[in-house]
Amino acid sequence: MTVLIAGAGIGGLTAALMLHQRGIKAQVVEQAATVREVGVGINTLPHSIAELDALGLLPRLDAVGLRTRELRYLTRTGQEVWRELRGMHAGHDHPQFSIHRGRLQKLLYDAVIERLGKDAVHTGLRLSGFVQDEGGVTAHFTDAADGLSSRTYRSEVLICADGIHSVGRRQFFPEEGPPSWPGVVMWRGAVDWPVWEDGETMAIAGGLAGKLVLYPIAPAKKGKQLMNWVVNVRVADPAVSPPPRESWSKMAPLSRVLPYARRFHVPGIDLDALVRASGAIYEYPMADRDPLPRWTHGRVTLLGDAAHPMYPVGSNGSAQAILDARCLADNLARAEHPREALHRYEQERLPKTAEVVRTNRLGGPERVIDEVEKRAPAGFDDIDTVLCHTDREAIVRGYAKMAGFSATRGEQKDGARKH
Repeated sequence: MTVLIAGAGIGGLTAALMLHQRGIKAQVVEQAATVREVGVGINTLPHSIAELDALGLLPRLDAVGLRTRELRYLTRTGQEVWRELRGMHAGHDHPQFSIHRGRLQKLLYDAVIERLGKDAVHTGLRLSGFVQDEGGVTAHFTDAADGLSSRTYRSEVLICADGIHSVGRRQFFPEEGPPSWPGVVMWRGAVDWPVWEDGETMAIAGGLAGKLVLYPIAPAKKGKQLMNWVVNVRVADPAVSPPPRESWSKMAPLSRVLPYARRFHVPGIDLDALVRASGAIYEYPMADRDPLPRWTHGRVTLLGDAAHPMYPVGSNGSAQAILDARCLADNLARAEHPREALHRYEQERLPKTAEVVRTNRLGGPERVIDEVEKRAPAGFDDIDTVLCHTDREAIVRGYAKMAGFSATRGEQKDGARKH
């Protein structure tokens, strides 16, 4: 069997490695001219790290990422609402990683080239369409720079892992329209900064009006480490304003971001200085799409953000794409026919990811600080009089169970496995 993957993001590259591990030939075609380290920080959860560990990538992750120890939820003014240990510190068999998205992608890309060969990834080609017949799929690509040349690939299966603006998704659902946008813009940056707390802690502060996310994404060196920050603020009415198109390289001026960053306070961090020192500040709309009734059409299916783009809440975007990749590879390896494999993959993964999409729209685990701000917008003297421990725990732990990463040591959940 030969599988063609459109898109060399985290999901597409992981799928190629998973397929190769199971003896299935994979070819990746990417729109960007080169696979390079773009973007800023992301978190990858224990159940997805288990899958990368099964690929033998844990030492490489440790070299470029950081094992997250603790997560704190704070109010906008820095009052603590909830804290919990993460990853192996919380009893999981695998760590949670905070890592630069581009470094994770490059790590996966390098592994694909090493294991599948230097011709396993073709870049600078944009998927333009495909046709199917009983024997396979013929996919057409055009030059992403000028569109003046084209190339055709033939495979038994096509995986569209080409992001929130997926060509494959649009071909199957041409009337879907633009992504769903709540009017929220995210500004993101990263800069080498003096180690905060223990150097392994992340914080999410704010409430309904806006949020700040703060966490290191690289091991400390000489008292400093790469600190990632995100400011999310609702800036428009989505009923009258369409979402700006997502781009990994859209820049925002400091003057646009700084007034919003100054709304937040995190003990021990000078946010004004952190944002000023960051240099490049990237701007993204916080967007998703409604869950689809189906991902698979014959020998073509969707994966990752092409299948289930979701709000960046609860650290689930990359994790769910990795779980997609493992599930799809497993089914292709054991099914008698590719169509059967793709159908089983969809049956297993579509309902689970649809639930994550819907829950993220309600705030995910961060709803715990939304509730506190709603009830005590001016702050509190005792958090338990605002929202009791049991109710706070139900919000945070309930999300972890729903998203499949609540396993404690020795347990098996969605995607996590023993080695």
